[in-house]
Amino acid sequence: MSLTADSPVHSSSSDDFAAFLDAELDSASDVSPDQHEVDNEEAEGEEEVEDEEGQDEDGGDGDDLDDGTSDSSRIKKRKAEVLEDAVYPQSSASRGEPAETSGASLALDICSHPGVMGGMCIRCGQKVENESGVAFGYIHKNLRLADDEIARLRDKDLKNLLRHKKLYLVLDLDHTLLNSTRLADISAEELYLKDQREVLPDALRSNLFKLDWIHMMTKLRPFVHTFLKEASSLFEMYIYTMGERPYALEMADLLDPGGIYFHSRVIAQGDCTQRHQKGLDVVVGQESAVLILDDTEAVWGKHKENLILMERYHFFTSSCRQFGLKCKSLSETKSDENEAEGALASVLKVLQQIHSLFFDPERRDNIMERDVRQVLKQVRKEILKGCKIVFTRVFPTQFQAENHHLWKLAEQLGATCSTEVDQSVTHVVSMDAGTDKSRWAVKEKKFLVHPRWIEAANYLWRKPPEENFPVSS
Repeated sequence: MSLTADSPVHSSSSDDFAAFLDAELDSASDVSPDQHEVDNEEAEGEEEVEDEEGQDEDGGDGDDLDDGTSDSSRIKKRKAEVLEDAVYPQSSASRGEPAETSGASLALDICSHPGVMGGMCIRCGQKVENESGVAFGYIHKNLRLADDEIARLRDKDLKNLLRHKKLYLVLDLDHTLLNSTRLADISAEELYLKDQREVLPDALRSNLFKLDWIHMMTKLRPFVHTFLKEASSLFEMYIYTMGERPYALEMADLLDPGGIYFHSRVIAQGDCTQRHQKGLDVVVGQESAVLILDDTEAVWGKHKENLILMERYHFFTSSCRQFGLKCKSLSETKSDENEAEGALASVLKVLQQIHSLFFDPERRDNIMERDVRQVLKQVRKEILKGCKIVFTRVFPTQFQAENHHLWKLAEQLGATCSTEVDQSVTHVVSMDAGTDKSRWAVKEKKFLVHPRWIEAANYLWRKPPEENFPVSS
């Protein structure tokens, strides 16, 4: 697509840009908005849009945001708004005011080049030599937006999303929503997945895909379809994977065959702005309203406060080998996660709780100033609240206990940590039942648990049964 028209009024690229951008911005839920959640400035902005547009194409009165009738009508209104903003963000003519011709006005109307597509400005059509900003190739090939334009779009989209009581949810693929393996890596104990497909249980067969054209086999995680359906009513969802785009699109098609959850919001390795790192700079969403589900913390170096860490899904043997696990995979044991009690079912409850707290009608603060990261911290601190923990034979000798990741994790989960035992201690976390502190715990009838107890609490978002984490001598 080229930007060759002399005037943006007649530029098909302006319409194309608005359409592609709307695929990014306008797939919000059809939940009726609560106008009382919106500040005065937002409400006035909505009234201006209604005044400018009058009746919609179907002869309606443009009240769809108030009566909750049609999501498509809302999208039509948003498209007109985005198109006008993309081409004439400060146009006096668009407000019905007479155009000025003074030199000062002309100076103000000089194009700031808010975005570039194919080397040409999306607003004025001029060729741009030095492209800056961030590439959004997943929205449209060769699209790059300036920082100021990104900030403007994020602010506009956040207001629109909050009116519909939604937040953003960024979802990893591999080991979070599914598990894939190359066909060549299928072990002898897994051959039944290829050779005996007709006798597989229905639940397994319906979520197992042999993709010969990319030489892969993929197993969707149990509960994933219910998870996506439920989460889509609360969040605008993105896929974000370190895999390549053809693979990402193939997985998106398996997860969302009807194209109702993700639309163009599929971010792959080539869209990242930093090597081996994922970032929210390529997400059209304010960081204060974004939650992330991923099994790998290290790739989110700048956004750990947005992250909910997922327990990895290891269905295939190659997945276990990749992470150095010496246990048998789920496919080798011919078993799977429990759909009702698995990782996705657990994290859905957490997401619902966070969403409910964020949009709590009892809150009196400005909704635009709320931060979902603070809500996430609040929920996390409830997990081990009331627990006082002492560690023994867990940290290396001479290691500063307060700096160990397990100490920090326990505090993030709401526990209090100490280096000395007393009667207020509730749990002794140990790698060896023979230490003095371990024997004290047994004598004083305190909980003696393995360090994995803390890790399990972090994944499960609840305090696990202590008896499931015994400590051996």
